[in-house]
Amino acid sequence: MPVPADPTVLHPMPEHPRVVLLKPLVKSPLIEVGEYSYYDDPDDPTAFETRNVLYHYGPEKLIIGKYCALGAGVRFIMNGANHRMDGPSTFPFPTMGGSWAEHVDLLTGLPNRGDTVVGNDVWFGHSTTVMPGVRIGHGAIIASGAVVTSDVPDYAIVGGNPARLIRTRYNDEDIARLLAVAWWNWPAEHITDHVRTIMSGSIADLKAAAPDAPRP
Repeated sequence: MPVPADPTVLHPMPEHPRVVLLKPLVKSPLIEVGEYSYYDDPDDPTAFETRNVLYHYGPEKLIIGKYCALGAGVRFIMNGANHRMDGPSTFPFPTMGGSWAEHVDLLTGLPNRGDTVVGNDVWFGHSTTVMPGVRIGHGAIIASGAVVTSDVPDYAIVGGNPARLIRTRYNDEDIARLLAVAWWNWPAEHITDHVRTIMSGSIADLKAAAPDAPRP
């Protein structure tokens, strides 16, 4: 019987400790990651929560779907990075302590774009940066070095600073078909039987392989 990969193993490639599955790694209640999403970093991939998710003081969440591939140096900037911009100085005096802390009210009401949400099957290239509150659609590709400042549609390829749409991977009709199939929600055992179709088949092949597809 075909056996799915184990989603609870921290290092799915023992010979390459630079790769970690994120779901068994993260501990913060403010970070949610789906099964099989991984991070690759030659330095210390296990420090993802502190090195790659920055200014995360809450309450907003970082939500990453299943089967996402995160290249080295991916950074998620959270809402805690915001500073006041309506006065002469942007410096956050109250956070430094002393009598300055009495003015903490000056830090309330800063812009907050809410949760940062990444769909399923998203590929992040090396050293990409995602700004607060961005939503990235299923099947998207984020080019190396991109700075994502606005939402990314499903199956879009974006790149640059700020990231712009380069092209979509499929036309609107095919994207709708892919979203309807939603292979990432299939049971892992069923995915195991159809890995080749998921990776290299046509959309028609994928639809025919779905668990609820009519059988001849």
